[in-house]
Amino acid sequence: MPSFKSVAVIGAGAWGTALAGVAARAGRDVVLYARTAEHAAAIAATRANPKLSSVKLDASVRVTGDLAVAAAADMMLIATPAQHLREAVAALAPHLARATPVIACAKGIERGTQKFMTEVIAEAAPDALPAILSGPSFAEDVARGLPTAVTLAAQNEALARSLVQALGSATFRPYHTTDIRGVEIGGAAKNVLAIAAGIVAGRKFGASAQAALTTRGFSELVRLGRACGARSETMAGLSGLGDLILTCASPQSRNLALGIALGRGERRPAGLAEGEFTAPVLIELAASQHVDMPVSSAVAAILRGAVTIDEAAESLLTRPFKAEG
Repeated sequence: MPSFKSVAVIGAGAWGTALAGVAARAGRDVVLYARTAEHAAAIAATRANPKLSSVKLDASVRVTGDLAVAAAADMMLIATPAQHLREAVAALAPHLARATPVIACAKGIERGTQKFMTEVIAEAAPDALPAILSGPSFAEDVARGLPTAVTLAAQNEALARSLVQALGSATFRPYHTTDIRGVEIGGAAKNVLAIAAGIVAGRKFGASAQAALTTRGFSELVRLGRACGARSETMAGLSGLGDLILTCASPQSRNLALGIALGRGERRPAGLAEGEFTAPVLIELAASQHVDMPVSSAVAAILRGAVTIDEAAESLLTRPFKAEG
């Protein structure tokens, strides 16, 4: 497998900027692609991104608005939101060399198709090698070089191992796996469950309810993962349980913040909460696999205004008693 000496990050938001720093610290030649020439020029001139203003971009990172320039790198990190992944990869595809690794760095399921991120990559860039990066991390922590561990999954173990070697450093520790579906389900489902955790906190249902919600939500995640062919150890790892714990507890989580606002009856906060887009798709997928996901279903119903929070809580608490699992 190649050593992947150069890395392109597609998407110059907070997460993309943080990942550009990760690749630079790992000793790669890095190019950061911004969608407009104006945005690229501003970042290049100031070495800062307004969406991540507390951290300066490494001096070695090149910033460009030319997609062809970015596509010349040995591997691609796609740092766009999940619902924009197809558009970004389709635009990139004509410029890519055959068998270039394209790594999705968003957590979600595509609306309308129920496709996971690597499936979207495979359709939008058939000659690429799809992979997925997920796990407990926030852009600001990663950009500041704080210790972080994540999971990188690819179909080929040798490829996954090589990609991990290309990105890993003393402060950013990726673990590799071939369980792509497990990583994708963990990353997508935890965003929906974080909204539920926020609702519990905002409604002041208490710490006991929060613990019950998190563990029962994790059971849902595992059930869906198994039905879709994921491995249990992946569900219990960084991209499953680890990511869920972080997202359900950290004030940096936009999904948690959305849930808290809903629980308090406040206006929804600004900013993208991927769980809001993922919730309806997740329960559609669960239904197609005949998997019961009552917590996630309740979140989806609350988000679309079909039930109130109190009605959803009563429905969950009056479900028939059952065995643990």
